[in-house]
Parts: sequence; C-alpha cells; structure tokens
Amino acid sequence: MNHTFDFYFSFRSPYSYLAIPMIEQLQARYDATASMRIVRPIAVRIPGFFQKVNPLWPPYLMRDTRRIAEINGIPYRWPRPDPIVQDRETRDVAKDQPYIMRVSRLGALATERGKGFDFIRKASHVMWSGETEGWHEGDKLAACADACGLDGAVLERDAAAEAPRLDAMIEANENAATAAGHWGVPLFVFEGEPFFGQDRIDHLVWRMKQRGLKER
Repeated sequence: MNHTFDFYFSFRSPYSYLAIPMIEQLQARYDATASMRIVRPIAVRIPGFFQKVNPLWPPYLMRDTRRIAEINGIPYRWPRPDPIVQDRETRDVAKDQPYIMRVSRLGALATERGKGFDFIRKASHVMWSGETEGWHEGDKLAACADACGLDGAVLERDAAAEAPRLDAMIEANENAATAAGHWGVPLFVFEGEPFFGQDRIDHLVWRMKQRGLKER
C-alpha cells in the first residue's frame, strides 16, 4: 500500500531545498510518495515579516543551513539572484515578485502534470547548489522541465498564460498548510498531522510505519 503525504515547499526556503535529498531517499526506500504543494516564501506571505523577526534569526539561519548542507554532503549556496526582490538595507519586500512567482508557478504546473517532485528537485538544485550562475536566465528552468520529461518551453508558456489560476492554487496550498496546523516550510502532512522541518522526517516515517508503511 502506497502512503502519500503532502510536502509543502517554498523555492526560497533553504530548509526546503535541504529536505529534497532526504525525501528522495525516503521515496526510494519506502512505498511512499510526496505530493508536492508549492507555497510562497513567508517574506511574501506575511508583509513586514523581516521587520518583526528577531535580528539573531537571519545569521543563525545562514550558519545552520550551511551546517546541515555540510553534514549531508549537499552542495549549497544562497541563490544568485535571491528569489525574492527585497531591499537589503530596509528589508522591505517588493510588491512585484517576478522571480519567485515564475518558478513557483512552474513548480505548481509541473506538479499538476505529474512531475512535481522531479522538477522541483532539479530546479531547486540549479537555484541553491552554487553550480549555476543566474538561475533565472535563459532556458535554465525550462531545461529542468525537459530533463524530467516535460516540454520546458510549453511549461514556461502555459505557466505565464495561466498565472491567475496557478496563483490561486498556490494560495490554496498556503491555506491548506495553515489548516493542517503550521505556517512554515518544509512542512509534511500525513493524514492531517503536520510535521515541520527536515528534522521531523524520521517522525513522519515513524507515523507512516504505524499505518503499515513498508520498504520497497
């Protein structure tokens, strides 16, 4: 019996990126499938978030994510450019967010077309691994779609044409995450129970084993 769980993912979340290899291993080992649900980053969802957050949090996040990447052998560097448009001095987040919304719509549409995890894995690697400059330029994201069996040019075209519908889908994902009991990412939800953070994946597996999860 396949066990399906929701994986709420933001392309601007380093912890979401760092969780991808762990979920890939989980799916390879167990009869389980992640149902991808794209959400916007918290900086976009909650206006003024960075004006309110404890100033110790951003530097700790950078230290912690580098450490997690190093421990797990995951290539890691903050994306260039940053997926969100933000004034570094004032921390104000721009109303118009072309980068994060473009890749989020592509992820949502790829999920709808049955290739969500594969596309998200490839696109987030391009963005976060440090192996690619200018992840947003040219056909780099389209190439990620091509690599997982989708037509990248068509995906880009359709994501742009269907932006309002995809934005509504992303907002519905955010509402569903809130209803499940959390606001952050990566968030995993199984049978209505939320598991927040890549350090709760073992707890997710434990719970699914209680429901009959087996190794492949």
